[in-house]
Amino acid sequence: MVKQPRRRVSGDAERPCPCGAERPYAACCGRLHRGDADAATAEALMRSRYAAFVVGDTGYLLRSWHSSTRPRRLDLDAGLRWTGLEIVDTERGGLFDAAGAVEFRAHHRAGGRPGTQSERSRFVREDGRWVYLDGSPG
Repeated sequence: MVKQPRRRVSGDAERPCPCGAERPYAACCGRLHRGDADAATAEALMRSRYAAFVVGDTGYLLRSWHSSTRPRRLDLDAGLRWTGLEIVDTERGGLFDAAGAVEFRAHHRAGGRPGTQSERSRFVREDGRWVYLDGSPG
């Protein structure tokens, strides 16, 4: 069982969701982070994982990671501020798929300098839920 670290979630539940959807965080990725729902697609899981990085929810990140590739712990860089997400491409990962991939660019600032992380993430279903398997540079 994965121990759930403390979360850095703060502020108003009505703030826009960091994943880029035009819904409040509480009604979007916040539902997934709280465990009220599971991601319906690989892209939805990818977006919720990005939002978890933004709000510092390491517990959700670990819970949404495949058991064969999940690290024992996850330490987030407190000096990194995530500023935006672009979905570049998706391959399968729909409601009736068992696997899928999402290529994305996640923008950030560190030490006052902008940066971008590009990745092609692979997702699979484990126990009926979408989970992150692994990624390679995009």
